Amino acid sequence: MDSRLSGRIAVITGASSGLGKATAIRFANSGARVICADLKSAGVEDEINSQHGKDRATFIQCNVTEESQIEGLIKQSAEWGGRVDIICNYAGIAAETAHGIAQGTAPKCHDFPTEDFDRTMMINCRGVWLCCKYALKQMLEQEPREANARGERTRGWIINAASILGLVGLANTPAYSTSKHAVVGMTKQMAIDYAQDRIHINALCPGFVKSPMIQHYTDDPEIEAVLAARHPWNALGRAEDIADAALFLASDEAAWISGHSLVIDGAYTCQ
Repeated sequence: MDSRLSGRIAVITGASSGLGKATAIRFANSGARVICADLKSAGVEDEINSQHGKDRATFIQCNVTEESQIEGLIKQSAEWGGRVDIICNYAGIAAETAHGIAQGTAPKCHDFPTEDFDRTMMINCRGVWLCCKYALKQMLEQEPREANARGERTRGWIINAASILGLVGLANTPAYSTSKHAVVGMTKQMAIDYAQDRIHINALCPGFVKSPMIQHYTDDPEIEAVLAARHPWNALGRAEDIADAALFLASDEAAWISGHSLVIDGAYTCQ
């Protein structure tokens, strides 16, 4: 337990499982009030409230492919919390997992289904962009928070879920890699536009993390070992590893950091 996010209102998309769930719990443990957004509730908000008391967390249903639902998410979050200080854009998919990426059988660009590419970009890229759009509108309208150690009054923190595949390539990931490179790019661009408004905009670039997104691979010990061996650390990441990185980027300890893509990958990209 700590108080680094005490009194802050945090919206987390994709909060019902994996990285989103771990971050929602980590933020609540650090003093934030948390809006858990996803297609359906998995009880994360109840878990948080049972530990920290009523109204520490709530659930708002949101499909990030629907702009009106994203706009509604930010509006309802501001009504519930009085403002929106933080948004973590975690909702995403990896369409290639259905095509056997771990076995090296996923199709390359010329054979990849266009509808799977479009769906990936709709969720992983457009969805993140729209969440940023409406969160930024809200942050610009509200009063900045109290001055930090730098004497600056910050208006907000945006954390986008990218990937190491937003920085390097990987065979047979024509949709996922494209979408995550786009997230890294939009994070840099937005960081420039909103620096004068004192809105921090950063991205997380995890390596392979043991989470529901790749569960059907990690359920097979042999495939999990292959994935782990791609990292010099010889281990997969944990959702909590990513949540801890998100906490740093959402705290005053990152007061002079914006436009950065923070790599959490067991040295994968050092190779």
